[in-house]
Amino acid sequence: MIPLKITKEEVNGLELGAFGGEIILIDGTDGLRDMYMDLGSKRFLGFDTETRPAFRRGVSYDVALIQLSTSDTAYLIRINKAGFPREVKRLLENPDIVKIGAAVRDDLKGLKKLSPTFNPKGFFDLNEELKKVGFLNVGVRNLSAMVLGIRISKSEQVSNWESDQLTEKQLLYAATDAWACLEIFLRLYKEGNLDPLFST
Repeated sequence: MIPLKITKEEVNGLELGAFGGEIILIDGTDGLRDMYMDLGSKRFLGFDTETRPAFRRGVSYDVALIQLSTSDTAYLIRINKAGFPREVKRLLENPDIVKIGAAVRDDLKGLKKLSPTFNPKGFFDLNEELKKVGFLNVGVRNLSAMVLGIRISKSEQVSNWESDQLTEKQLLYAATDAWACLEIFLRLYKEGNLDPLFST
């Protein structure tokens, strides 16, 4: 039985878990076609973005990274270096591919700022939708603990996503966030927890 709420202490008592598949970093045009061929055939994808944190009032940065993940492959697209590639836009605008994230509205707002014609479709926001089926705690960390039984590290969240080179820790953090969203959804979907959302 999946719990609907969890305490910080319970989360901290769990084993650390992370994405264990292949991480593919894209910072130019190389790899975009292969990524599109791979992800374009999938029904569900984990989704997230990362933005360099601003520690001063009135300072903000554009989205630096888009993460798209299957259960075994995570693509990290450095849009601060590669721009907003049309292959990525096509995936995010395809209503037949469900992109699962948490607090998706903010991510999409950041991407629309980069490309006003961007028209996202097919998104499932865990934070908004799971409240409708009774979850009292949401957010990737809480949901990973309740649904997957793992604690995920958030230590890299406020690191510099515009660095020349991303560290191994940053890559793993970014991949884990998108992958965890997908795995949370798939487990709840398979076990029927999401039936009320799809029955209307």
